Amino acid sequence: MTVVRRLDQRPSVLVFAGHDPSGGAGIQADIEAISAQGAHALTIITALTVQDNNRVSAVYPVDAKILRAQFAQLFAHIPIAAVKIGIVGSQENANAIAQCVETLQASQAHIPVVVDPVLGSGGGHALAVDDAVVAVQAVLRRATLITPNLPELRRLVSTERTDELKAIRLCTEFNCDVLLKGGHAQGEEIMNSWYPHAQLKQSTLHNQHPHQHQYQHQHRQNFHARSWRWPRLDGEFHGTGCTLAAAIAAQLALGQTLEESLATAQAYVQSSLEQAYSIAAGQAIPARVLQKDRE
Repeated sequence: MTVVRRLDQRPSVLVFAGHDPSGGAGIQADIEAISAQGAHALTIITALTVQDNNRVSAVYPVDAKILRAQFAQLFAHIPIAAVKIGIVGSQENANAIAQCVETLQASQAHIPVVVDPVLGSGGGHALAVDDAVVAVQAVLRRATLITPNLPELRRLVSTERTDELKAIRLCTEFNCDVLLKGGHAQGEEIMNSWYPHAQLKQSTLHNQHPHQHQYQHQHRQNFHARSWRWPRLDGEFHGTGCTLAAAIAAQLALGQTLEESLATAQAYVQSSLEQAYSIAAGQAIPARVLQKDRE
């Protein structure tokens, strides 16, 4: 007698990201993080990299035609519940990815699109053959959430004096939420701050405001970012940003609210860092799968 087993249904997250042969960051990190949340990753590789767990030596973008063809096949057959975008590899690829996401948004207006604006590796090495800041603009315009770290924020926004105002500028310019990651700051704790676009959509920052000082003071009074604080751990880690953005996208695909997704994903990343392991000298690898329960 044949036993008919009812298959569990998992939501799918469409991922555009590069391949890291060390397995610490990029597409492998995304697959592991998304799977650990209980979702499924649909992966489109944007670039092949030559790197280990410490440094990047070269980047080879995948032909944009291949990206478009892979997306078309997946889009035609598999329901997509969220999108996560990492490195784009080139300006041409960024434009192709933006067009793919625009097609998806035309049929699913409220689909979550999480963009990790990776402008370089943790060691400062380039991850695109073109100007990364210019290249990423096309995908930022399709985002519902952008997750920059402090160096990325400062490269993306140069017109404001403080990191808070830079984050607000990013939020208003691209009409999306921003999660500013504070790992590159100093101190015993890491603070990540969420800037919700819904609270900011009535406010528009201008490069030259007639009452700039008064405006900035009033804006700070009227807006309060939601922040999370996490103990800073010793050592350096490879693929933390990829892991966080992928976990957020997966939680959104599972139907959680953005605030719930941000909180759950951050706790997951902190746990993965606490249980990180070594593969060679240098940056450790977050333990994204088979995590032990935290005591």
